[in-house]
Amino acid sequence: MVRAAEKRLRIDGRRPPTADTVAAIGTLCDGAEDSGGPGPVVIEVSGTPESGWTGRLTVGLVNKWERALRRLERLPVTTIAVADGDCGGPALDVLLTADIRIAAPSVRLLPPVVDGATWPGMALHRLAQQTSGTAAVRRAALYGTPLDAARARALHLLDEVTDDPAAAVAKAAERTAPFAGPELAIRRQLLLDARTVPFEEALGAHLAACDRVLRRSTGEAAT
Repeated sequence: MVRAAEKRLRIDGRRPPTADTVAAIGTLCDGAEDSGGPGPVVIEVSGTPESGWTGRLTVGLVNKWERALRRLERLPVTTIAVADGDCGGPALDVLLTADIRIAAPSVRLLPPVVDGATWPGMALHRLAQQTSGTAAVRRAALYGTPLDAARARALHLLDEVTDDPAAAVAKAAERTAPFAGPELAIRRQLLLDARTVPFEEALGAHLAACDRVLRRSTGEAAT
């Protein structure tokens, strides 16, 4: 499933998370963390859960899945998601963790519905955190109402909608190539914390990041 040299993975949203899927994300993250290279992680996502998809899920497995997604969200390299067609369940979960989200015009984002209610996974948290809480997002989160490509783009849940996703991925990879390593992960975390952490509490983390940059630049100047 994982092509380590390219740091690529495909997630099929028709199927529920499994131990193998969790392991595949772990392998992908291991490769990205160990390579030290600037290349991005690229994850192709599509599909939405079929009826009865939660039948073999347990809370323990869901917890492992969510933790794997959190690790993906904190990688020291750029993450690019490429979406096609309907995306729900695991496909939507992964899409919402990515730094850059590229989609075909056919994309629809669909929070899956189970027993008359939407699945209450962390995708709901990310949908609310990453948007301004518009009526469209509320309808998606509460009732599973699809968000088509145009709406998702307007809500900034997608960065680009294109008929040529491969070319868009290549451009994004080239644009982000200079940015990799622990400092990228730190900037991402500062952004993730910004919606929930007050200025006074966030200041220390931002100052620490500034101090690291100054120390490193001073050291480089001295050499």
